[in-house]
Amino acid sequence: MSRKVFKRRRLFAIIAVAAVILGIFAFANRSAIRSGFDQLVGNDYQGNGYSSVLVDIQPGDTGESIATSLVEMGVVKNFRTIYKLIIDADPKFYPGTYKLHLHMSSQAALDALLDPKASVTNRILIKEGLRANVILDKLAATTGIPRSEFSFAAKQRQAIGLPADAVSIEGYIFPATYSFSPKATAVSILKTMISRMQQELDKFGVQAADRNRVLTLASIIQKEARQEPDFFKVSRVFQNRIKAGMHLQSDATVSYGVDGNTVNTSAADRANKNGFNTYLNAGLPIGPISSPGAIAIDAALHPAAGTWLFFCAINLETGETVFSTTLAEHERAVALWRAWMKEHPGYE
Repeated sequence: MSRKVFKRRRLFAIIAVAAVILGIFAFANRSAIRSGFDQLVGNDYQGNGYSSVLVDIQPGDTGESIATSLVEMGVVKNFRTIYKLIIDADPKFYPGTYKLHLHMSSQAALDALLDPKASVTNRILIKEGLRANVILDKLAATTGIPRSEFSFAAKQRQAIGLPADAVSIEGYIFPATYSFSPKATAVSILKTMISRMQQELDKFGVQAADRNRVLTLASIIQKEARQEPDFFKVSRVFQNRIKAGMHLQSDATVSYGVDGNTVNTSAADRANKNGFNTYLNAGLPIGPISSPGAIAIDAALHPAAGTWLFFCAINLETGETVFSTTLAEHERAVALWRAWMKEHPGYE
C-alpha cells in the first residue's frame, strides 16, 4: 500500500470517527440544538420572558395538556416546539402552581416547571383537635385571603359542601397537610377540606345520616384523650354512660359552649344553658367541638371493650389517664389529679 493511499484511508477514518462523535453529541443535545434552531426561524421566544403568570399542574396532566396550556397562556410561542422538548426530556411533572413568565423560551419554561423553587403553592398543616375559628385564622395567615372572606365562605353551606344537618363547619374539616394554589378562593379551600373529611368518613363506611353523630363523638374523644390507646377507652366510657342514661359530663364540651379554652371549668360554666353543655343535657352535644382525626373517628366507631364509666387525667403533661368503673375508684383518681394540679399551678 502506497503512503498516499494510507494517508487517505487514515483521513477517512478520522472523518468517520469525528462524524460519529458529532452525531452522538448532536443526539445528546438535540433539545438544545432544536431550541436554538426554533428561535432562529421564529418558532420560539428567546430568554426568560417578562411579567409573570401562574401555571397550574393538576394530578394526571399529560405533557400534551401542559404544552397546550403553556401556549394558550402565552408562556411559550409554539406547541410543537415545547411538546418536542417535553417528549425528549420525558420529565416527571409534580402537581402544584408554578410562577412562570410571558414569552419565555420553551427550554426556559420547561426548566421552570421542573424547578421546585418555582412552585408557589400554599402548604398548610391542620392539626387534630383544632377548632374551626383557629383553622380559619391559619388559612387566612397562610393564603393571604382576608379572614372575613373565610368567615363568609364558612356560611355558604351548599357552596362548600357542608351537610344540611351540620350545625356549622366545626368538625367537618379534616386535619391534614393541604396544598392550595394562590388562585384558590376561600370557598374552594373550605370545599376541598370538607370533601376530604367526607372521603375519610366514606373510608370508615359512615352513612350520611350518621355523620354528625360520629363526628360529634369523635371530636369530644379528640379533645379528651391524649395517648392513642386511650382514644378507644374514652369512646367506651362515653358510650357506656349514654347507654346507662348518664350525662357525659365532658369539660371539653362545656368549655366549648362558653367559648373557653381551659381544661378546668367553673360552676358557672357548667350551669350555662347551651347545646354543648353535657353536664346539663343528656347524650351528645348538638354538634362537634373540634376537628377529629382518623384515630378519633376510628375510636368513635370501634370503642374498646370495658365497663368503665369514668376517666380522669392525672398528669396533664404526659396525658396519663385513669379509667374507673365505680364512683369510688373515680374519686381516688380525681384526688390524684388535684394533687398534681397543686404541684403544677400553671395548668388550668
